[in-house]
Amino acid sequence: METNKLAEKQWYVVTTYALQENKVKDNIALRVLTYNLQDYIFRIVVAEEKVPVLKEDGSPAMKKNKETGEMEPKYTIRNLYPGYVFVEMIMTDETWFVVRNTPGVTGIAGSSGGGQKPTPVGSVEMETVLKRMGMVDSNMYDNYKEGDIVKIIHGAFDGVEGKIISIDKENATVKIDMVFFGKHNVVEVDFTEIVHI
Repeated sequence: METNKLAEKQWYVVTTYALQENKVKDNIALRVLTYNLQDYIFRIVVAEEKVPVLKEDGSPAMKKNKETGEMEPKYTIRNLYPGYVFVEMIMTDETWFVVRNTPGVTGIAGSSGGGQKPTPVGSVEMETVLKRMGMVDSNMYDNYKEGDIVKIIHGAFDGVEGKIISIDKENATVKIDMVFFGKHNVVEVDFTEIVHI
């Protein structure tokens, strides 16, 4: 397959029926192997997160671990974007054809028909999706510097805004100065928990 030297991998949103996302993910992965497209289609992601199961009183539901016999919190998997699968690929005529004709795929968002290729997802939007799942690309760090104002997107300080004081790439953490109960506080959070405002 010939590739435009200027082509680069970007994220695209593949649409499917709700509750079919993982099946579509597997179907796309199988087609990547069948058509030998490993150098053109990279990651296929269903945006899911583990959510603790709570009892009626708000306390965590527990279950017995079959291997250790220990009691541990019960979790359920929640799809953050039902009906969508995110695919990182280089958009060529062949990759476009293979993905959109995969069993279970109903379309690719941003494609208006008439042979027009779809529009990729913006890097800021995709960063939020990946971080919600705990996935960090090394190039994400380049978008942040000391003094930037950010918002925490999950964890204990979900929704709180603050200013970056320092970034520790080695440990994937960020120190943020935030106003909490009327006072400045410095907290350290995981890099996956912040996005630009």
